[in-house]
Amino acid sequence: MTPFRLLSATAILALLALPAPAQDKAPATDKSELYQQLNLFGDVLERIRRDYVEPPDEKQLIENAINGMLTALDPHSSYMNPKTFRDMQTQTRGEFGGLGIEVTMENGIIKVVSPIDDTPAAKAGLQAGDLIFALDGEPVQGLTLQEAVERMRGKVGTPLKVSIRRGTRDPFDVTIVRDIIKVRSVRHRLEGDVGYVRVTSFTDQSTPGVIDAVEKIKKEAGTKLKGYVLDLRNNPGGLLDQAISISDAFLDKGEIVSVKARKAEDVQRWNAKPGDITGGLPVVVLVNGGSASASEIVAGALQDHRRAVVLGTRTFGKGSVQTIMQVAGGGAIRLTTALYFTPSGRSIQKEGIKPDIEVEQAKIETLQQRSGVREENLRRSIANPSGRPEERKEEGKPADPPRAQPGQPTDPDDPPREQAADYQLLRALDLIRGIALYNARAN
Repeated sequence: MTPFRLLSATAILALLALPAPAQDKAPATDKSELYQQLNLFGDVLERIRRDYVEPPDEKQLIENAINGMLTALDPHSSYMNPKTFRDMQTQTRGEFGGLGIEVTMENGIIKVVSPIDDTPAAKAGLQAGDLIFALDGEPVQGLTLQEAVERMRGKVGTPLKVSIRRGTRDPFDVTIVRDIIKVRSVRHRLEGDVGYVRVTSFTDQSTPGVIDAVEKIKKEAGTKLKGYVLDLRNNPGGLLDQAISISDAFLDKGEIVSVKARKAEDVQRWNAKPGDITGGLPVVVLVNGGSASASEIVAGALQDHRRAVVLGTRTFGKGSVQTIMQVAGGGAIRLTTALYFTPSGRSIQKEGIKPDIEVEQAKIETLQQRSGVREENLRRSIANPSGRPEERKEEGKPADPPRAQPGQPTDPDDPPREQAADYQLLRALDLIRGIALYNARAN
């Protein structure tokens, strides 16, 4: 059976076909002890079947035992029964039913890695780092990650009450109505003279989406284009091949990532091919604590090659690779089989990518100006010797306050209203323009 590799921090995962690593041969003494443990397992199972107060579901007992064995290894290994495995395959096609959150397990509590853009969870205000301790009033403590995800799924249009702990705030409930989740992995727009490209997850359409976005931005901006912001905030990961190809799109040469399995000699490396879709323009990569796995590969590759400035906050820190292996009965196991390393040899496992410029998200408020009076409005002020009469106001007459356009501030020095809540993006745009100005003067 062909295994699959995936890179994701969450229960909503993606697949990638790669060969499974070779297994070490166990010594004969280890096998003898293993057989004793298997006999112990069989003995316990038989006693449960014979003596438990109610007739148990034998199939469920075995599935729980397998899942317990896998989840005891690490947070990302688990067993998927046939239904769960089919659901996961559906999710990789980019459309599925649910709330629209990427989750992981932390100390028995479900932790939100990130809400997916334009989904019920995002619209309800869930945030990366939120802890879910109950679903419809029932505690999630004791559930496996897969069981919790199953409970969050349901018929489209039905509500689910999610109990949240967020930082030091008192616990609160959020009611979210389930919907069909359609993952649009790439969005783009022009922010004045800077191209903005957001990648929300790494699906099989991400690389074509990024290339198309860059081409459209080039066409729209023309010669005024100063650079690009690649937004990977709250991107939980996905397909390894897409992380590699998107990194390659911004790099001319060099290693992108390496994957090391159990044996030291089992190392795979991927290198960039010539060609940079941006034409060498400055790039800033935005990251935060919700940027995980495949996102960290892209940020790490561009950072190590000094191709981009990484701005934001430290990333999630998932540096492991899982292999999906189908097993008898139609189910599958998700098993951690390798670790990945950035071009400089860094493992980001539990460390994450540390940004070159650390910028916490902040709220921006436009302060009320005392008046609109400037130097040109003062009586008997000296005229500009360069003489720009079209910009002069009648001497001594205060200027009329500018009329606000929809979505725009009243002062041209203030940020556009639609950006006012995104301080990290504003800093990234300023940085791009600063780099472009420096390069222009240097030339």
